[in-house]
Amino acid sequence: MVRFDPADLASWCGGTWQGQPPVSLAGVSHDTRTLEAGALYVALRGEQFDGNDFVSNAITQQAGAALVNQDAVAQLGVDLPLLVAADTRRALMDLAAGHRQRCTGEFIGITGSVGKTSVKEMAADVLAHAGAVTRTWSNWNNNIGLPLSLLRMNPQDAFGVFEVGMNHPGELAPLCALLQAQRAIITPIGPVHLEYFESVAAIAEEKATLLAALPEEGQAIVSIDDPWYEVLRDRAKSRIVRVSVLSQDADYYAVWDRGGTSELCVCERHTGECFDYRLPLPGRYVADNAIRVIALAREMGLAPDVIAQALKGYQPPAMRWQRQDRNGVAYINDAYNANPMSMRAAIDAVQEMAVEGRRWLVLAGMFELGAQEREEHEELGQYIAQFPWAGVLVVGRYGEMIAQGVRAAQTEEQASLLVCNDHREAALHMKERVRPGDVVLIKASRGERLERVLDEV
Repeated sequence: MVRFDPADLASWCGGTWQGQPPVSLAGVSHDTRTLEAGALYVALRGEQFDGNDFVSNAITQQAGAALVNQDAVAQLGVDLPLLVAADTRRALMDLAAGHRQRCTGEFIGITGSVGKTSVKEMAADVLAHAGAVTRTWSNWNNNIGLPLSLLRMNPQDAFGVFEVGMNHPGELAPLCALLQAQRAIITPIGPVHLEYFESVAAIAEEKATLLAALPEEGQAIVSIDDPWYEVLRDRAKSRIVRVSVLSQDADYYAVWDRGGTSELCVCERHTGECFDYRLPLPGRYVADNAIRVIALAREMGLAPDVIAQALKGYQPPAMRWQRQDRNGVAYINDAYNANPMSMRAAIDAVQEMAVEGRRWLVLAGMFELGAQEREEHEELGQYIAQFPWAGVLVVGRYGEMIAQGVRAAQTEEQASLLVCNDHREAALHMKERVRPGDVVLIKASRGERLERVLDEV
């Protein structure tokens, strides 16, 4: 647990102490449910809650102190040292910025539309073979999550691997200024958060903010396979390291076997050498993630055998291609999130898998697509229709949109398409139809909570 001097905390955020703080504080948290004894509780205000109302809960959890809003102090009436600031959200960012200056390690920033968390976890696992690593906690990558993740980093750690995310224009610049990354990885860019952006081009420009924030002596890992590569390249001041799984015109390019063997041969232009890596999961999107991490690690001096060993042991985060076997049926729980790009990538991966039995899909909606939601769901249905499936089960209102796309692309109506009202109905159909050896992909946006299908099968 990282320890903080209360005087430093006050100095960093411009706050003042009310009451005598302890000699030091052990960690920082904004959630009284997970708050550890001796930590600083940060009372944040949101649309649905006011963290100042939970200071008494923080006392119950034996918090060492609380960071609170100036206008809330009078009504708190609690026996707890208080660090008082005008705006606790701003103060949290300032605390993280102050702590960032104490950290001596190398910082890697990761952004993109899909794959950020997977690449972050993969990169951190690999770099852990070269020194102590702090990584983004879960997917805490916004203006609350990033500072909280940074405040978990021991100042002496060799590496910090952090996501920076957004869903509105202008959100990345302050996060990049806070992170001060020396290296960056850009994951694929596509139609994600279109509800808040006028186009994918605008999303690409926002993502390029991370590259613009790198120092001239920094380094960016970017795929030339990305249709927005030129946009990203033109915003970068630092060296671009080009990667590809489709072309040999890159600094690191892959010779990839689509046959489901998960073998990836990566060739290095500057050495003329090629090295074999075994990926832990199937699919081009995994190869796409891995080659970015391999390029980063090689540029940072790690040996190929070290990288290969780390990749071999990689385990995906919960509900991201998480395999669960039930009665001989392999359920792939990929229901943490979904967008048009990740849906297609997951569908491709299922088709590339070596499967003893049959392949099934259980899908629901993709969120934050704005005016394009119907078009994107119907186009997804059309994409699905080109592959052979034992069955396609779609759930809810968005599921019906997907079904319309499937029907439009099929030459004749197929009984394998089922539209379900909810996850229970989908689970009932699955129990009646699947058999040992089959593989079932379950995927939707987080708000659909489609993983509940697994509670019923």
